[in-house]
Amino acid sequence: MLQKIVGKIWRKTPSSLRQKLIRTSQTKFTVSVGAVIADENRKILLLEHVLRPASGWGIPGGFINHGEQSEVAIRREIREETGLEIENIRLIWIKTIGRHIEIIFYANSNGKAEAKSREIIQVDWFKVVEFPLEMSNSQKSLISEVLKVVNNESL
Repeated sequence: MLQKIVGKIWRKTPSSLRQKLIRTSQTKFTVSVGAVIADENRKILLLEHVLRPASGWGIPGGFINHGEQSEVAIRREIREETGLEIENIRLIWIKTIGRHIEIIFYANSNGKAEAKSREIIQVDWFKVVEFPLEMSNSQKSLISEVLKVVNNESL
């Protein structure tokens, strides 16, 4: 219950204030990892995250720890948030957005995902055409872009 209240407060907080709060612990820049994870049925793993703006639904991921490599970080984040191990990890892109660096991967996993972190309200596997209606367009677009890259690589 507390998770949902904190999440609602966070999502209603102006983005400029959210950014300032995050930046207080990261004075130079922040680096995060995220992954589009598909199962054997080509369903995509989505998490309803307490701190994610808008609906909360999106891909798993988080910030990299000091001295941590990006692939190690995404494996750790997935394990901490869902209990899953991932395989066939592919780097899709690295983008700089202001003072933030975003590293996006594609990976596979076959297992039962569970909400393992206080940051996660729920987890589920979705077909691309059945994403939660309230999921942000930016998350839908990110997934679509990653899947285009992955599908072109496998041709």
